[in-house]
Amino acid sequence: MTISKTATNSNKVSAHIKRLEAPIAAATQYIRQIILSTDKEIAEQIKWNSPCFYYTGPMKPFDPKEYKRDIVVVNLHKGNILLVFPTGAKVNDTSGLLEGNFTDGRRLVRFKDMDDVKAKQDSLKTIITEWLKLVETN
Repeated sequence: MTISKTATNSNKVSAHIKRLEAPIAAATQYIRQIILSTDKEIAEQIKWNSPCFYYTGPMKPFDPKEYKRDIVVVNLHKGNILLVFPTGAKVNDTSGLLEGNFTDGRRLVRFKDMDDVKAKQDSLKTIITEWLKLVETN
């Protein structure tokens, strides 16, 4: 029996989340479910020592340093859960959920706790859906 790369990556993400403190782990797991349920072509892996979600579908060739396949990276910072969208500045966010104006094109979403995640979940799904619309396919 062979184990797929996707299953291996999901196991690594699960193991990473289990090592977090309980309230942060629960909120991170909930965020994970929101992201993965947005589109069947979103997968997960550990990248930059954090859970990372990326687009698996066909894309036009690009320079890997452009991070066009990476949708969002989870970053834990001072008791908050930050979602870093490496190319988030390209997304038309009408909700105001995306924060920051970084010169490299990153944008952030900050969550304080599970209640905050639940309050913002619809906007998060919308942002990811808008990001997917910007993918340059073959």
